[in-house]
Order: sequence, then structure tokens, then C-alpha cells
Amino acid sequence: MTKLLTAAQMRAIEQAAIEAGQVTGLELMERAGRGVVEAIFEEWPELSKTSGTAVVLCGPGNNGGDGFVVARLLKEWGWEVEVFLYGDPEKLPPDARTNFERWEGKGQVNIRRIDPPTLVDDTFRIPPTTDLIIDGLFGTGLTRPFGGVFSLVTLEPARSLLQKNNVRVVSIDVPSGLCSDSGCILGNVIVADLTVTFHDKKIGHMINDGPASCGMVRTKQIGLKQKKYNQTVQLTSEKGLFPAKYTGDHKYSHGHALILSGGPAKTGAARLAARGALRIGAGLVTLGVPPSAQMEVAAQVTAIMLQRAEDADALAEALKDKRLNAMCLGPGLGLKRARDLVPVALEEGRSTVLDADALTAFADDPATLFEQLHENCVLTPHGGEFARLFPDIAEKLKAIPTKGPAYSKVDATREAAKRAGCVVLFKGADTVIAAPDGRCAINSADYERSAPWLATAGSGDVLAGFITGLLARGFAPMQAAETAAWLHVECARQFGPGLIAEDLPEQLPAVFQSLAK
Repeated sequence: MTKLLTAAQMRAIEQAAIEAGQVTGLELMERAGRGVVEAIFEEWPELSKTSGTAVVLCGPGNNGGDGFVVARLLKEWGWEVEVFLYGDPEKLPPDARTNFERWEGKGQVNIRRIDPPTLVDDTFRIPPTTDLIIDGLFGTGLTRPFGGVFSLVTLEPARSLLQKNNVRVVSIDVPSGLCSDSGCILGNVIVADLTVTFHDKKIGHMINDGPASCGMVRTKQIGLKQKKYNQTVQLTSEKGLFPAKYTGDHKYSHGHALILSGGPAKTGAARLAARGALRIGAGLVTLGVPPSAQMEVAAQVTAIMLQRAEDADALAEALKDKRLNAMCLGPGLGLKRARDLVPVALEEGRSTVLDADALTAFADDPATLFEQLHENCVLTPHGGEFARLFPDIAEKLKAIPTKGPAYSKVDATREAAKRAGCVVLFKGADTVIAAPDGRCAINSADYERSAPWLATAGSGDVLAGFITGLLARGFAPMQAAETAAWLHVECARQFGPGLIAEDLPEQLPAVFQSLAK
């Protein structure tokens, strides 16, 4: 899986390379600027075949220094380039100042300095013939909202005009105004068509408002060595996931999952979860249903088995079969039934997924649930369920940030996992998965993995089933959650628009086959 960095981790990597004598700051700035120009021409090859017009917005830090390099390289390519500097060149960091002087020394294009940055400045005009705007204002170093005349570029009228004139906006590292650690917008943000980052993507590219602000994200290597961090956030991918491996010679060697169902007319969600568990490779899947729903379920399932589970005593009797090694409670279960059955399910420490009603049933007393949870559990809340279980954490998450780094979904999920003492999968297009020991992963359904049709009734029930099936097969809770979330998105992408929840499990064979190639 790919690492996602915080701004502090990226600074530490750069500083370590500089202190070790592997590279200078000036060389890193030059490589970054070249990486931006390369990414622009790779994304829009037609721009490399013509002499265009660019406006480069340079900020008061090293991000501005990168901007000066981009300006110089575009000028050498034959472009018309105009540079605007936010602030005082005398106060630029040394490396940025050097690149300011290299650009200034060309004597070909005047730098328009806007200092102090005011809300109105008649010198800041974007020519109507502009092809590119380079946002080199603040990058990962931004810790507070920015104002001044450049903030006008963030407003909707300016965005619409740029789009109408087919002006491409390219941000260096992160769009100015976006917190690179949280994906939160600090006041306002420049919305980019392309964001070029370096070494590794940042957390903020992948969560919250990051995908809507960054356009496309391209990563350019600038010659830095990898550095290990204990608390690095991972981006899920097919690397390190082993969903198609099967061992053993009979069905019980692939595990036996029990999915608890609700009563009549409430069995559909559990059946979706059961189908998901079976398709992902559990050797056997049994639906535990109350007698009143037995005929309804029996008419709908074939490979999935059926067992009566009327109440807590019946569930305890069923669990005497030690071959039942994974359970799922919640989808369509009903709040009273969930409150009665969850304590019994958790007693012996079996791998257990708690979703939907199994979470909401304890909204009035989350501490009671947390006391019963164990390390083999996985909680799968959506935003509303998360807020009901972790109201104080949710309050911090929804607060409008005034400074960075802002509190993020990663922070919230890690805090929730530590409190619950088990893996928490916080659902969304930016699904975040965390373990109590601080391990964390993001499963993104944005950018090239965008699958908006996944927002359909029942898709979360299938995800719960996927996790349960992998737990039955022996996956550890964190790996089961990461793998299931990644496969969930891949199944949606495999099917495409028009998807309904029933389609998701049926895409798994094709996804597995593509992974095996």
C-alpha cells in the first residue's frame, strides 16, 4: 500500500536528506519545479507543442520558490509568463530568494509584487488569453486562512470565468487554502484542475474536501529516500491484499460465517451481507433468523444456509458450534433484537462485525457497548452512526477549522478505535480504517477510483458481509477491513453506473480474475 504523509513528515524527510548531504534545498526546489512542468505537459500534451501564456502566483515561502522555478522553465520553453509575488522578496527563505533572483535576473518579465496583500489591487489582472495559472502560494505550509487579492481567485465568479475561458489551474503540492493533513478548507481554497505533489501524496489529498479541490493529483519523485514512520497512514491498493488465496481441502477450512437477520420484511439487508460473505470466500454462510421470518428467507436463498435464532438463548445455543468463527450483526437486525443479541455474540471473542442497528442500538449508552467489545471486532459506522457512538469526537470533526493542521477524519477514526478497543471503519467516499494501536488506512473512491453509483441502498450491508467473509477465512480484523473496502470499490467500478447492492457480490469473480493476471 502507498504511504500518505503529513506536512511535518514531509518536512522531516526533506530535512534529513539535506542534513545528510544527499541533496541541497535548492536542488529539491529545482526538481520540484521541473516535476510540475513535466506533469503539466504529460497531462495536457497539446500545451507542450505551443507557446502559451501563464500566470504564476508565488507565495512568501518555499512553495513560492517552486513557482519561480516553474515560471523560469515555462519561459525557457517559449511561453509568455507573468509572475505575481505575494509579499516582500526581502523576506523570502534563502532558496526561494535565490530562485526569485534567477527569475528577476532574466529582465524579461516584470514581477508584480502585491504587498501588503489587500482585498483590492488594480495591478492584479489575469489576461484573457491565459492558458495556465500556477498556484505556488502556500502549499503544505499553510496554517491559517489567507486573504488579500489572490483570494479573489477562490470565489465562484472567478472560477466560472476561468472555466469558461478554458484556463487550467495547477497547484504546487496542495491547492492554496487546503490543509494538507486533513483535507479541510481553511477559509477559502483555490480549486485546481491538476495538483502536483512530491515524493508521496499527502493525507489531505485523499479525504474531506481534498478530492474536490485538487482536480487530478500527480506525484513526482524528487530524489528523496523513503523513511519509516510508525504512524504513517496507508492508502489501500491491491498491493499487500490477498483476497483470492484459498487453502485447505474442505469448506470448513475456509471458515463459517453467521449473519443475524431481522424479522419479516426486514431480512433483505442480512441476505445482502450473507451473499457478500459467501462470494468473498467464506466456506459456509448461515443466516440466523427468527422463526417468523424463516419462510421468507428460505424462499430467497440457496447456497446460504438457514438456522433459527429467535432470541439470546437460541444464539447462545448456535454458538456452541465452534466452527462458527465469524459473525455479523446489524444489517436489518432491529434495535431491540440487536440490544439482546450483541452481548451474547461478543461473549467468547469470536471475530465479529457490528454494523447498522447493532451500533444504533447502543446510541443512548455507548460505554456499555465499548465494555463488551474485544480486539476481534470491527465496527463499520457511517457518519450518522459514528456521531451517535462517538458524539464528542464527531463534534470536533464537524467544527469549522480556523487554523491548521485541522482535526481530520483520520484523527477521529484513530481516536474512536482507541476508545472502542477494536478496528473502526468509518464509511464514506473517503473511508478511513483505524486500529487501536494507531495503524490507519484510507480507502478512496475518488479520482481514478471514483464510483459515485456506490451510494445506493444496501451497499454498506454488502461491505459488512465482505469483512465478515474475510474474517471467517482467517484475516486479521484490520486486514479484513482494508481488503473488503478496497474490493467493495473495485466491484462497483467493475459494474459501473446503474449498480444496485445485489450486483456487488457478483462482480467479485471478475475482480479476483483481474488480480490474478
